[in-house]
Amino acid sequence: MKRYLIAILLTLAVVVSYASDVECVGTATQVVKGNDTTFIFRDEIHMRSTVGDVDWYRANGSLYASGTSDIYPDEGCYRVNNTHFCVQLYAGIDDLDFTIEPSCENTILRVTGDITSRAHTYSLFYNALAWNTEAWVDSAAHETGDLKNTILLPPLYGPTPVRLCYDTEIRSALGLDSACVEVEFPLDSVKAVKMELTSLATARGSEDERSNERNRPTSQNLIQGSEYSGPLEVAFYSNPTPGVQFYQWKIYKSTELLVTRNAQDIRYTFSEPGAYRVVCAVNNAYCTSDSSEVAVQISESYLAVPNVFTPNGDGKNDEFRVAYRSLKEFHCWVYNRWGKLVFEWTDPAKGWDGTINGRPAAEGAYYYVIRALGTDAAKNAGYSSKISYTKKKLGADESVIGVYQMSGDINLLRGK
Repeated sequence: MKRYLIAILLTLAVVVSYASDVECVGTATQVVKGNDTTFIFRDEIHMRSTVGDVDWYRANGSLYASGTSDIYPDEGCYRVNNTHFCVQLYAGIDDLDFTIEPSCENTILRVTGDITSRAHTYSLFYNALAWNTEAWVDSAAHETGDLKNTILLPPLYGPTPVRLCYDTEIRSALGLDSACVEVEFPLDSVKAVKMELTSLATARGSEDERSNERNRPTSQNLIQGSEYSGPLEVAFYSNPTPGVQFYQWKIYKSTELLVTRNAQDIRYTFSEPGAYRVVCAVNNAYCTSDSSEVAVQISESYLAVPNVFTPNGDGKNDEFRVAYRSLKEFHCWVYNRWGKLVFEWTDPAKGWDGTINGRPAAEGAYYYVIRALGTDAAKNAGYSSKISYTKKKLGADESVIGVYQMSGDINLLRGK
């Protein structure tokens, strides 16, 4: 909206304001727009020269009054020396009212009343829904401009009272009460729709159990362009504005459409590595869809094993744990130097604390064997009979991707 700087100077029944060589007398206010100065009077137009008796001229150059310091002119524009100004009596608006016509792209206010005989300004107050990262909340909105029969506003996404006031500053300067009209915009009139797609990713186990896993999120409001490990369960929320009636979710892997759903919110588990797009569109019987999407990148599986751990209670490297991502199957066995099994576990988020039957194990080298399958392993993938120290690879045979058969020494050192 076009805004004007309105300068208001007011003194009741005495001198009100100055425009170089002239001043207005009585209850009036001065309005400046660019290089134009207009004195608006409440009751009677009375102008005075600040330099004594002068000649007063109309805007067309004709002489209006000669050799006088005071005049009571008609409405119009005048000149004294090099000072140009206009004067008018203030006039209100009879039967001011308006209606609201909502649409998908904007909101139209149809203003009625006698608003064409003189120029008027307006101030408009309403609540606009604003997203605050968690929910839609009412946010006070204020629009100003020149009053016309048609006022264009942004779309209204929720119910709100709409209050239209005119000539607020001028009426205040003239000692007049504010002139406002309020119209209620109800929920059943809302047509425009909007949404804010958010997501919450969850991982298995407690926070401590997740601490050694690479790239697994605990929670995210928005997953976009980042790499996470699978399987990753994500809840997606459309967060619609009140006018939404219909939902359409689509989940793509690359260009392949995997899922279509019509609920307000959905959950999905990303089990295989790859690039995904989650798209949600909302609409109603009036407006076309507002849509949003997020990108989810699920990384390939990963498994790495340290060669030492120090269970001395200092909170650093106190357990023998693997670093991993995107594993769907895991088993680790730990043997002592004589080949006796001392510990085993099947949750890669956990590990061995360096005790045997509740007692601290002796320092030294232990032997581990690990078999694990990543979420990127083929459905029929299995283990060979041979245990290797690294991930098994058989040339270009993709059936071994995501298959881990590892063994080696893990050194237990307590230190101080």
